[in-house]
Amino acid sequence: MKKVKKIAIWVLIILVAVGSFMFYWHYFNTYSEGNRAGILQKFSKKGSIFKTYEGELIMSSIATTGNTTIASEKFFFSVNDEKVANELFNLEGKHVTLEYEQKRGHLPWSGDTDYFVTRIVAKE
Repeated sequence: MKKVKKIAIWVLIILVAVGSFMFYWHYFNTYSEGNRAGILQKFSKKGSIFKTYEGELIMSSIATTGNTTIASEKFFFSVNDEKVANELFNLEGKHVTLEYEQKRGHLPWSGDTDYFVTRIVAKE
């Protein structure tokens, strides 16, 4: 009976360790990081229960000589840093370059996307 109890405790310890590692790997480990540049179209604080900062960046892929965009792609992102969020509120409609980290998943209180902006690299 003692041996069964000892085995059960070790199995439980291993399951908790593996579960903790998988939780960290999925929600906190950075999958990719880089920069995205474009026009900050929208930035807001939203959410029903958990208020998070969410933004939308328009990235131009083809522009004409008149500085108008023909084709574009949207980059949706979240911001956890209050200082970065306050600065982004003042940059709507402006061209910015944002540094981001991509996670494999997100928790409800951390944001709506897997992309988290960590700082503003450049602003025009």
